[in-house]
Amino acid sequence: MTSSASDPAAAVDAFLLLSFGGPQAPDEVMPFLRNVTGGRGIPDERLAEVAQHYLHYGGVSPITAQNEALLAAIALEFERRGITVPVYFGNRNWRPYLTDTARQMHTDGVRHALVLATSATGSYSGCRQYREDLARTTDELAGAAPRFTKLRHYFDHPGFIAANAAAVRKALTELGELVEAGEPAGSPGPSGATAGEARLVFTAHSVPNRMNEQSGPQGGLYLAEHRVTARLVAETVRGPGAEFDLVWQSRSGPPSVPWLGPDVNEHLRTLAQQGVQRVVVAPTGFISDHMEVIWDLDNEAAETAAELGLQFVRAGTAGTHPSFVAAIADLVAEQLTGANAEHLGELGLCGVDCPAFCCPAPPRRP
Repeated sequence: MTSSASDPAAAVDAFLLLSFGGPQAPDEVMPFLRNVTGGRGIPDERLAEVAQHYLHYGGVSPITAQNEALLAAIALEFERRGITVPVYFGNRNWRPYLTDTARQMHTDGVRHALVLATSATGSYSGCRQYREDLARTTDELAGAAPRFTKLRHYFDHPGFIAANAAAVRKALTELGELVEAGEPAGSPGPSGATAGEARLVFTAHSVPNRMNEQSGPQGGLYLAEHRVTARLVAETVRGPGAEFDLVWQSRSGPPSVPWLGPDVNEHLRTLAQQGVQRVVVAPTGFISDHMEVIWDLDNEAAETAAELGLQFVRAGTAGTHPSFVAAIADLVAEQLTGANAEHLGELGLCGVDCPAFCCPAPPRRP
């Protein structure tokens, strides 16, 4: 529902889905990658290597269509709940650019928008950089942009956990594991893991160690939040104390800079040496099956598993799962109506009012 005129949230009159962006044609791939890496001194020769990932799929990143599908699902959930605000979509690195969307929002009469970034956790790239994008857009448009309020992180929201748990259960059924028929998504499964059960391996985007160390007021927040997500999903599927591994993917920095590890491919080799035979890899660090998920996991990790003789299934992401869509509406309701902030785990709420020193930008190459 909308807020009353006496409520400070009454001025909220739109919702913005803010994401990373991706090329939609082969000739857009290199310009997109230059946008992504601007100021980092990465030569075109290296970008051309990454471009092959996109060109393998016709030069079209799936992230745009996935975000459009999510936005459509959000609009339907808003309608169901009586949340009467229009929805918009903007990107950091490709069309529709945030600046263009903000300009259109202002033309449409929007004055204050709630913003959901497509990153569930805190970090520079997952939170602070989006805040910088919003601030820069506001400055560039000089009064012709709405006021933006970024919604909090949702790494431990019950709906996000339930959506990922449902995806892990589906992956386990593909491996032939016994899962109770009709078991609702998000309810606990049998406790503990046996030698015959698949190993649960959760992945997130690796970042430089320094970026993790500077994330959050006390540091280390990025890793801690991803670990909470992985634990909550594992325990939802297999009960308290369920075993799981948290590993990393999509590293892109120079070898001289330490990044979070182990890499998922290295970890698969370790598991094979330990005698593990079946693995479910769940990319809970991402909310949709975009390029880094399908290339790094469906191609590279799947090939590594095949070489090792591991039975391998990649779980889906939260995507447009109804529990995740409902979670997004919950975040909006917190702002519009003062609804209770639902969350699990021990870290508490994150991203509500980030201090200026939180998650600073990494140093750029000269």
